[in-house]
Amino acid sequence: MQTVLEVRAEVSHNTSVKILQRLLTLVILLLVCLPHHGADADDPGGRTQPSISLRGGNPDALTLVRIQYDSVGGMGESWYHYEGRDWQRWETDFPRAELNLLQRLQELTSIRVNPEPISMRLTDRRLFDYPFVLMSDVGWQILSPLERKALTRYLQEGGFLWVDDFWGDAELDNMMNNIGSLHRDWEWKRIPDGHSILSIVYRLKACPQIPARIFFVQTGRDYDPPNVHRMPAGGWEGVSTVNFLGLFDEHGRLMAVATHNTDIADGWEREGESKEFFDRFSVKSYAMAINVLFYAMSH
Repeated sequence: MQTVLEVRAEVSHNTSVKILQRLLTLVILLLVCLPHHGADADDPGGRTQPSISLRGGNPDALTLVRIQYDSVGGMGESWYHYEGRDWQRWETDFPRAELNLLQRLQELTSIRVNPEPISMRLTDRRLFDYPFVLMSDVGWQILSPLERKALTRYLQEGGFLWVDDFWGDAELDNMMNNIGSLHRDWEWKRIPDGHSILSIVYRLKACPQIPARIFFVQTGRDYDPPNVHRMPAGGWEGVSTVNFLGLFDEHGRLMAVATHNTDIADGWEREGESKEFFDRFSVKSYAMAINVLFYAMSH
């Protein structure tokens, strides 16, 4: 097995070294602080630890990064009005979802985290300081050539991307148009239910389907209505089945995951608004998040 120094010696670019250094630190923290392995997803608490309160940014702690991006269209497309203000698509669920997830990571594990999430664009030079980034609600997203180039380089050099909360046929097509053709040797494929990412910490039979709570209250369904998403969505059939997708490089390394027809982050954001919603959806959404984070940081 190669030593850390040997691995670093093979990396020629400074940004690769940055990501590898952060990954190595976080892997050690995750391995030391891993909660009870194989815990049931209905009880993700496992062996809970005392809450940790961190002040300021710690470069050796996990920081959740939300990617800012542009979208096409107008009202109801690139932006929408909700809860008394206008939201850009990139900021859906931000920062409340990440704040709740960070709090749960402190409670359920001993992983050191920075208590505040941050957001940045793909072209920000600081991107390579962070080995894990999230995108949300990408159904109207448009990435520039510079952003696509930056994302390609970020993934090549060890970064990991999670794309969440996009629904139906048109939004899946849009995600593929922006992220599906970054490199000719990379391929998006379905992640099977038996993949280790679903059981690396908590046992999940499949990627859970989490509806936005507002639509669950309105319909009682486990999935969003098709008419609230980009058309053509494919009707109810187009939104009712989760697609858990992975972006694999030419060597089979999983560099990104996409959770389509599910809103995992709403399970974090809305956990305190309803006991029914928490019991039915939030528990599994947290289990999924911890699985994805641990897999990303340890592979």
